[in-house]
Amino acid sequence: MVNFDYQTPTRLIFGRGVVAEKLASVMKNYGPRVLITYGGGSIKRSGLYDQVINILKDKEICELPGIEPNPKFNPSVLEGARICKEHNIDVILSVGGGSVLDCTKAIAGCACSDADPWDVVTMKVPTHKAIPIVDIITLAATGSEYDSGAVISRTKTNDKLAYFSKHVFPAVSFIDPTYTFTLPVKQTLAGVADCINHIMEQYFCGEHIEMNDAFMEGAIKSLMKNVRIVLREPDNYEARAEIFYATTLGCNGIYSLGNSESGWPMHSIEHALSGHYDITHGEGLAIVTPRWMRHILSDRTMERFVAFGTGVFGIDSSLPEREIAERAIQAIHNFYKEIGIPMTLREVGIDDSRIKEMAHHIAVNEGLENAWAPLYEDDIEAILRDCL
Repeated sequence: MVNFDYQTPTRLIFGRGVVAEKLASVMKNYGPRVLITYGGGSIKRSGLYDQVINILKDKEICELPGIEPNPKFNPSVLEGARICKEHNIDVILSVGGGSVLDCTKAIAGCACSDADPWDVVTMKVPTHKAIPIVDIITLAATGSEYDSGAVISRTKTNDKLAYFSKHVFPAVSFIDPTYTFTLPVKQTLAGVADCINHIMEQYFCGEHIEMNDAFMEGAIKSLMKNVRIVLREPDNYEARAEIFYATTLGCNGIYSLGNSESGWPMHSIEHALSGHYDITHGEGLAIVTPRWMRHILSDRTMERFVAFGTGVFGIDSSLPEREIAERAIQAIHNFYKEIGIPMTLREVGIDDSRIKEMAHHIAVNEGLENAWAPLYEDDIEAILRDCL
Protein backbone atom coordinates (compact mmCIF):
# COMPACT_ATOMS: atom_id res chain seq x y z
CA MET A 1 0.00 0.00 0.00
CA VAL A 2 1.42 3.36 -1.10
CA ASN A 3 1.77 6.17 1.46
CA PHE A 4 -0.65 9.07 1.04
CA ASP A 5 -1.33 12.54 2.40
CA TYR A 6 -4.98 13.40 1.80
CA GLN A 7 -7.25 16.31 2.61
CA THR A 8 -10.46 17.49 0.98
CA PRO A 9 -11.63 20.83 2.36
CA THR A 10 -14.83 21.05 0.29
CA ARG A 11 -18.19 21.00 2.08
CA LEU A 12 -20.74 18.96 0.14
CA ILE A 13 -24.42 19.89 0.52
CA PHE A 14 -26.31 17.11 -1.24
CA GLY A 15 -30.01 16.55 -1.83
CA ARG A 16 -33.33 17.77 -3.07
CA GLY A 17 -33.97 21.48 -2.48
CA VAL A 18 -30.61 22.27 -0.84
CA VAL A 19 -30.05 25.49 -2.81
CA ALA A 20 -33.25 27.08 -1.53
CA GLU A 21 -32.53 25.78 1.94
CA LYS A 22 -28.89 26.76 2.44
CA LEU A 23 -27.38 28.95 -0.31
CA ALA A 24 -28.26 32.23 1.44
CA SER A 25 -26.61 31.18 4.71
CA VAL A 26 -23.51 29.94 2.90
CA MET A 27 -23.06 33.14 0.91
CA LYS A 28 -23.30 35.24 4.08
CA ASN A 29 -19.81 33.97 4.90
CA TYR A 30 -18.32 36.01 2.05
CA GLY A 31 -18.11 39.63 1.08
CA PRO A 32 -20.75 41.50 -0.94
CA ARG A 33 -19.17 41.31 -4.41
CA VAL A 34 -20.09 38.11 -6.28
CA LEU A 35 -19.21 36.94 -9.76
CA ILE A 36 -21.71 34.41 -11.12
CA THR A 37 -20.31 32.16 -13.84
CA TYR A 38 -22.52 30.02 -16.06
CA GLY A 39 -22.86 28.51 -19.52
CA GLY A 40 -25.28 28.69 -22.41
CA GLY A 41 -28.58 29.54 -20.79
CA SER A 42 -30.04 26.27 -19.49
CA ILE A 43 -30.02 27.68 -15.95
CA LYS A 44 -32.28 30.49 -17.17
CA ARG A 45 -34.68 28.12 -18.90
CA SER A 46 -34.88 25.93 -15.79
CA GLY A 47 -35.53 28.84 -13.42
CA LEU A 48 -32.34 28.23 -11.43
CA TYR A 49 -30.84 31.56 -12.51
CA ASP A 50 -33.83 33.54 -11.22
CA GLN A 51 -33.78 31.57 -7.98
CA VAL A 52 -30.08 32.34 -7.43
CA ILE A 53 -30.46 36.03 -8.28
CA ASN A 54 -33.36 36.31 -5.83
CA ILE A 55 -31.37 34.60 -3.06
CA LEU A 56 -28.44 36.97 -3.69
CA LYS A 57 -30.55 40.13 -4.04
CA ASP A 58 -28.54 41.91 -1.34
CA LYS A 59 -25.19 41.22 -3.08
CA GLU A 60 -23.32 43.21 -5.72
CA ILE A 61 -23.45 40.84 -8.70
CA CYS A 62 -21.30 40.60 -11.82
CA GLU A 63 -21.89 37.89 -14.40
CA LEU A 64 -19.80 35.83 -16.82
CA PRO A 65 -22.16 33.89 -19.11
CA GLY A 66 -21.39 31.78 -22.15
CA ILE A 67 -18.75 29.41 -20.76
CA GLU A 68 -18.49 26.58 -23.27
CA PRO A 69 -17.95 22.84 -22.92
CA ASN A 70 -14.20 22.21 -23.00
CA PRO A 71 -13.86 25.69 -21.39
CA LYS A 72 -11.67 28.12 -23.25
CA PHE A 73 -8.74 30.10 -21.88
CA ASN A 74 -9.61 32.86 -24.33
CA PRO A 75 -12.07 34.43 -23.87
CA SER A 76 -13.63 32.92 -20.73
CA VAL A 77 -10.71 32.57 -18.30
CA LEU A 78 -9.17 35.89 -19.35
CA GLU A 79 -12.49 37.76 -19.17
CA GLY A 80 -13.38 36.26 -15.80
CA ALA A 81 -10.02 37.17 -14.29
CA ARG A 82 -10.39 40.70 -15.65
CA ILE A 83 -13.83 41.10 -14.06
CA CYS A 84 -12.57 39.80 -10.73
CA LYS A 85 -9.68 42.25 -10.63
CA GLU A 86 -11.68 45.21 -11.90
CA HIS A 87 -14.57 44.72 -9.45
CA ASN A 88 -12.57 43.33 -6.51
CA ILE A 89 -14.73 40.19 -6.41
CA ASP A 90 -15.02 38.47 -3.00
CA VAL A 91 -16.44 35.10 -4.08
CA ILE A 92 -17.29 33.33 -7.33
CA LEU A 93 -20.52 31.36 -7.62
CA SER A 94 -20.29 28.75 -10.38
CA VAL A 95 -23.71 27.60 -11.62
CA GLY A 96 -23.66 24.81 -14.18
CA GLY A 97 -21.70 21.73 -15.12
CA GLY A 98 -18.09 20.76 -14.75
CA SER A 99 -16.89 22.96 -17.60
CA VAL A 100 -18.27 26.07 -15.89
CA LEU A 101 -16.63 25.06 -12.63
CA ASP A 102 -13.30 24.20 -14.27
CA CYS A 103 -13.24 27.61 -15.92
CA THR A 104 -14.16 29.21 -12.58
CA LYS A 105 -11.20 27.52 -10.88
CA ALA A 106 -8.80 28.92 -13.46
CA ILE A 107 -10.38 32.35 -13.11
CA ALA A 108 -10.06 32.19 -9.32
CA GLY A 109 -6.35 31.42 -9.54
CA CYS A 110 -5.50 33.84 -12.34
CA ALA A 111 -7.37 36.71 -10.65
CA CYS A 112 -5.02 36.52 -7.67
CA SER A 113 -1.81 36.63 -9.68
CA ASP A 114 0.03 39.33 -11.60
CA ALA A 115 1.72 36.68 -13.76
CA ASP A 116 0.77 35.83 -17.33
CA PRO A 117 -2.53 33.95 -16.94
CA TRP A 118 -1.41 31.14 -19.26
CA ASP A 119 1.64 30.61 -17.07
CA VAL A 120 -0.73 30.23 -14.11
CA VAL A 121 -2.95 27.73 -15.92
CA THR A 122 0.04 25.69 -17.13
CA MET A 123 1.47 25.87 -13.59
CA LYS A 124 4.73 27.45 -14.68
CA VAL A 125 3.82 30.00 -12.01
CA PRO A 126 2.45 28.45 -8.79
CA THR A 127 -0.97 29.47 -7.52
CA HIS A 128 -0.50 30.82 -3.99
CA LYS A 129 -3.99 32.24 -3.55
CA ALA A 130 -7.40 32.07 -5.19
CA ILE A 131 -10.78 33.73 -4.85
CA PRO A 132 -13.16 31.47 -2.86
CA ILE A 133 -15.50 29.34 -4.98
CA VAL A 134 -19.03 28.17 -4.22
CA ASP A 135 -20.72 26.04 -6.84
CA ILE A 136 -24.14 24.72 -7.77
CA ILE A 137 -23.31 21.74 -9.95
CA THR A 138 -25.99 20.77 -12.46
CA LEU A 139 -24.38 17.87 -14.31
CA ALA A 140 -23.15 14.52 -12.93
CA ALA A 141 -19.87 14.01 -14.74
CA THR A 142 -16.51 15.52 -13.97
CA GLY A 143 -16.37 15.51 -10.17
CA SER A 144 -14.94 19.03 -10.30
CA GLU A 145 -17.20 19.94 -7.37
CA TYR A 146 -15.01 17.85 -5.06
CA ASP A 147 -11.47 18.23 -6.39
CA SER A 148 -8.69 20.74 -6.92
CA GLY A 149 -8.30 20.36 -10.67
CA ALA A 150 -9.57 21.87 -13.89
CA VAL A 151 -9.08 21.23 -17.58
CA ILE A 152 -8.72 24.27 -19.83
CA SER A 153 -8.51 24.46 -23.63
CA ARG A 154 -6.46 26.94 -25.63
CA THR A 155 -7.85 26.95 -29.14
CA LYS A 156 -4.96 28.58 -30.95
CA THR A 157 -2.51 25.84 -29.89
CA ASN A 158 -4.96 22.89 -29.72
CA ASP A 159 -3.96 22.40 -26.10
CA LYS A 160 -6.27 20.94 -23.49
CA LEU A 161 -4.36 20.93 -20.23
CA ALA A 162 -4.94 20.15 -16.58
CA TYR A 163 -4.58 22.86 -13.94
CA PHE A 164 -4.22 21.90 -10.28
CA SER A 165 -3.96 23.86 -7.06
CA LYS A 166 -5.07 23.16 -3.51
CA HIS A 167 -6.31 26.76 -3.44
CA VAL A 168 -9.08 26.10 -6.00
CA PHE A 169 -10.94 23.38 -4.14
CA PRO A 170 -14.52 24.69 -3.99
CA ALA A 171 -15.34 25.90 -0.51
CA VAL A 172 -18.91 24.62 -0.78
CA SER A 173 -20.60 22.49 -3.45
CA PHE A 174 -24.38 22.24 -3.79
CA ILE A 175 -25.52 18.99 -5.43
CA ASP A 176 -29.22 18.58 -6.16
CA PRO A 177 -29.88 15.53 -8.38
CA THR A 178 -33.22 16.99 -9.52
CA TYR A 179 -31.27 19.43 -11.72
CA THR A 180 -30.29 16.47 -13.90
CA PHE A 181 -33.86 15.32 -14.58
CA THR A 182 -34.20 17.36 -17.79
CA LEU A 183 -30.66 16.94 -19.13
CA PRO A 184 -30.37 15.89 -22.77
CA VAL A 185 -29.68 12.16 -22.97
CA LYS A 186 -26.34 12.87 -24.67
CA GLN A 187 -25.10 14.79 -21.62
CA THR A 188 -26.29 12.16 -19.16
CA LEU A 189 -24.51 9.40 -21.07
CA ALA A 190 -21.33 11.39 -21.58
CA GLY A 191 -21.24 12.22 -17.87
CA VAL A 192 -21.53 8.58 -16.89
CA ALA A 193 -18.83 7.58 -19.38
CA ASP A 194 -16.58 10.32 -18.01
CA CYS A 195 -16.96 9.05 -14.47
CA ILE A 196 -16.49 5.39 -15.37
CA ASN A 197 -13.26 6.38 -17.05
CA HIS A 198 -12.14 8.42 -14.02
CA ILE A 199 -12.53 5.25 -11.98
CA MET A 200 -10.82 3.03 -14.55
CA GLU A 201 -7.83 5.39 -14.72
CA GLN A 202 -7.35 4.73 -11.01
CA TYR A 203 -8.18 1.01 -11.18
CA PHE A 204 -5.66 0.05 -13.86
CA CYS A 205 -2.45 0.59 -11.94
CA GLY A 206 0.42 -1.33 -10.39
CA GLU A 207 0.17 -1.38 -6.62
CA HIS A 208 -3.42 -1.55 -5.36
CA ILE A 209 -5.48 -2.67 -2.39
CA GLU A 210 -8.57 -4.84 -2.13
CA MET A 211 -10.70 -2.17 -0.47
CA ASN A 212 -10.17 0.18 -3.40
CA ASP A 213 -10.95 -2.56 -5.90
CA ALA A 214 -14.27 -3.19 -4.18
CA PHE A 215 -15.03 0.54 -3.93
CA MET A 216 -14.33 1.18 -7.61
CA GLU A 217 -16.01 -1.99 -8.89
CA GLY A 218 -19.12 -1.11 -6.88
CA ALA A 219 -19.17 2.44 -8.21
CA ILE A 220 -18.93 1.28 -11.84
CA LYS A 221 -21.67 -1.28 -11.33
CA SER A 222 -23.87 1.38 -9.73
CA LEU A 223 -23.29 3.74 -12.65
CA MET A 224 -24.11 1.06 -15.21
CA LYS A 225 -27.25 -0.02 -13.38
CA ASN A 226 -28.56 3.46 -12.70
CA VAL A 227 -27.90 4.98 -16.10
CA ARG A 228 -30.08 2.25 -17.58
CA ILE A 229 -32.80 3.24 -15.11
CA VAL A 230 -32.66 6.95 -15.97
CA LEU A 231 -32.83 6.19 -19.67
CA ARG A 232 -36.25 4.68 -18.94
CA GLU A 233 -37.20 7.03 -16.10
CA PRO A 234 -35.39 10.40 -16.45
CA ASP A 235 -36.89 11.74 -13.20
CA ASN A 236 -36.01 8.75 -11.01
CA TYR A 237 -34.49 10.57 -8.05
CA GLU A 238 -32.74 7.62 -6.43
CA ALA A 239 -31.02 6.59 -9.66
CA ARG A 240 -29.96 10.16 -10.42
CA ALA A 241 -28.67 10.57 -6.85
CA GLU A 242 -26.56 7.39 -7.06
CA ILE A 243 -25.04 8.57 -10.33
CA PHE A 244 -24.26 11.99 -8.87
CA TYR A 245 -22.69 10.49 -5.74
CA ALA A 246 -20.41 8.28 -7.85
CA THR A 247 -19.37 11.12 -10.15
CA THR A 248 -18.71 13.53 -7.29
CA LEU A 249 -16.08 11.18 -5.88
CA GLY A 250 -14.54 10.56 -9.28
CA CYS A 251 -11.45 12.77 -9.34
CA ASN A 252 -10.60 13.70 -5.75
CA GLY A 253 -8.49 10.59 -5.17
CA ILE A 254 -10.68 8.88 -2.62
CA TYR A 255 -11.32 5.89 -4.88
CA SER A 256 -7.62 5.03 -4.94
CA LEU A 257 -5.95 6.14 -1.71
CA GLY A 258 -2.95 3.88 -1.23
CA ASN A 259 -2.80 2.79 -4.88
CA SER A 260 0.08 3.68 -7.17
CA GLU A 261 -0.35 6.18 -10.01
CA SER A 262 -1.45 5.10 -13.47
CA GLY A 263 -0.63 8.21 -15.51
CA TRP A 264 -4.26 8.62 -16.68
CA PRO A 265 -3.43 7.62 -20.28
CA MET A 266 -6.99 7.48 -21.63
CA HIS A 267 -7.61 11.07 -20.55
CA SER A 268 -4.31 12.15 -22.07
CA ILE A 269 -5.31 10.67 -25.42
CA GLU A 270 -8.84 12.06 -25.32
CA HIS A 271 -7.67 15.55 -24.41
CA ALA A 272 -5.97 15.71 -27.80
CA LEU A 273 -9.18 14.62 -29.53
CA SER A 274 -11.32 17.29 -27.88
CA GLY A 275 -8.47 19.81 -28.04
CA HIS A 276 -8.23 19.43 -31.81
CA TYR A 277 -11.90 18.76 -32.61
CA ASP A 278 -13.85 20.07 -29.57
CA ILE A 279 -15.83 16.82 -29.25
CA THR A 280 -17.74 15.83 -26.10
CA HIS A 281 -15.19 14.62 -23.57
CA GLY A 282 -17.17 11.65 -22.23
CA GLU A 283 -17.90 10.37 -25.73
CA GLY A 284 -14.24 10.60 -26.64
CA LEU A 285 -13.30 8.63 -23.53
CA ALA A 286 -15.83 5.90 -24.31
CA ILE A 287 -14.35 5.52 -27.78
CA VAL A 288 -10.75 5.41 -26.53
CA THR A 289 -11.32 3.09 -23.54
CA PRO A 290 -11.68 -0.37 -25.15
CA ARG A 291 -9.00 0.40 -27.73
CA TRP A 292 -6.51 1.41 -25.03
CA MET A 293 -7.42 -1.70 -23.06
CA ARG A 294 -6.87 -3.94 -26.07
CA HIS A 295 -3.53 -2.29 -26.85
CA ILE A 296 -2.02 -2.61 -23.36
CA LEU A 297 -3.25 -6.15 -22.60
CA SER A 298 -0.22 -8.31 -21.82
CA ASP A 299 1.02 -10.83 -19.30
CA ARG A 300 2.21 -7.92 -17.15
CA THR A 301 -1.17 -6.15 -17.12
CA MET A 302 -3.33 -9.30 -17.13
CA GLU A 303 -4.12 -9.33 -13.39
CA ARG A 304 -5.94 -6.00 -13.56
CA PHE A 305 -8.03 -7.11 -16.53
CA VAL A 306 -9.02 -10.33 -14.80
CA ALA A 307 -10.00 -8.47 -11.63
CA PHE A 308 -11.97 -5.93 -13.65
CA GLY A 309 -13.78 -8.57 -15.68
CA THR A 310 -14.75 -10.73 -12.72
CA GLY A 311 -15.45 -7.84 -10.32
CA VAL A 312 -17.45 -5.56 -12.61
CA PHE A 313 -19.03 -7.88 -15.17
CA GLY A 314 -19.18 -11.12 -13.18
CA ILE A 315 -17.20 -13.08 -15.78
CA ASP A 316 -16.53 -16.66 -14.68
CA SER A 317 -13.22 -16.66 -12.82
CA SER A 318 -12.52 -20.28 -13.84
CA LEU A 319 -12.07 -19.26 -17.48
CA PRO A 320 -8.56 -18.75 -18.91
CA GLU A 321 -7.17 -15.35 -17.94
CA ARG A 322 -6.89 -14.04 -21.49
CA GLU A 323 -10.47 -15.01 -22.23
CA ILE A 324 -11.64 -13.14 -19.13
CA ALA A 325 -9.64 -10.09 -20.20
CA GLU A 326 -10.94 -10.14 -23.76
CA ARG A 327 -14.52 -10.59 -22.55
CA ALA A 328 -14.07 -7.61 -20.20
CA ILE A 329 -12.86 -5.40 -23.06
CA GLN A 330 -15.80 -6.44 -25.21
CA ALA A 331 -18.21 -5.95 -22.29
CA ILE A 332 -17.25 -2.31 -21.72
CA HIS A 333 -17.52 -1.64 -25.47
CA ASN A 334 -20.91 -3.33 -25.61
CA PHE A 335 -22.19 -1.38 -22.61
CA TYR A 336 -21.37 1.99 -24.16
CA LYS A 337 -22.88 0.93 -27.48
CA GLU A 338 -26.01 -0.40 -25.76
CA ILE A 339 -26.76 2.88 -23.99
CA GLY A 340 -26.28 4.89 -27.17
CA ILE A 341 -22.78 6.39 -27.11
CA PRO A 342 -21.00 6.64 -30.50
CA MET A 343 -18.12 4.18 -30.49
CA THR A 344 -15.96 5.30 -33.42
CA LEU A 345 -14.17 8.56 -34.15
CA ARG A 346 -15.85 8.81 -37.54
CA GLU A 347 -19.24 8.94 -35.79
CA VAL A 348 -18.15 12.13 -34.00
CA GLY A 349 -16.68 13.76 -37.11
CA ILE A 350 -13.02 12.74 -36.86
CA ASP A 351 -11.24 11.13 -39.82
CA ASP A 352 -7.64 9.98 -40.19
CA SER A 353 -6.26 13.28 -41.52
CA ARG A 354 -4.77 14.46 -38.20
CA ILE A 355 -4.03 11.15 -36.48
CA LYS A 356 -0.26 11.51 -36.80
CA GLU A 357 -0.41 15.13 -35.64
CA MET A 358 -2.45 14.22 -32.56
CA ALA A 359 -0.29 11.20 -31.72
CA HIS A 360 2.81 13.42 -31.85
CA HIS A 361 1.12 16.09 -29.74
CA ILE A 362 0.20 13.50 -27.08
CA ALA A 363 3.63 11.87 -27.09
CA VAL A 364 5.42 15.20 -26.68
CA ASN A 365 3.10 16.76 -24.09
CA GLU A 366 1.59 14.01 -21.93
CA GLY A 367 4.52 11.93 -20.69
CA LEU A 368 2.81 8.60 -21.31
CA GLU A 369 6.13 6.81 -21.56
CA ASN A 370 5.96 6.97 -17.75
CA ALA A 371 2.42 5.58 -17.46
CA TRP A 372 1.67 2.25 -15.76
CA ALA A 373 1.48 0.73 -19.24
CA PRO A 374 3.98 2.92 -21.13
CA LEU A 375 2.87 4.40 -24.45
CA TYR A 376 5.09 5.88 -27.12
CA GLU A 377 4.12 7.76 -30.25
CA ASP A 378 3.66 4.62 -32.34
CA ASP A 379 1.45 3.10 -29.61
CA ILE A 380 -0.69 6.22 -29.41
CA GLU A 381 -1.09 6.37 -33.19
CA ALA A 382 -2.13 2.70 -33.25
CA ILE A 383 -4.76 3.31 -30.55
CA LEU A 384 -6.16 6.31 -32.40
CA ARG A 385 -6.33 4.42 -35.68
CA ASP A 386 -8.14 1.56 -33.92
CA CYS A 387 -10.69 4.15 -32.76
CA LEU A 388 -11.58 5.18 -36.31
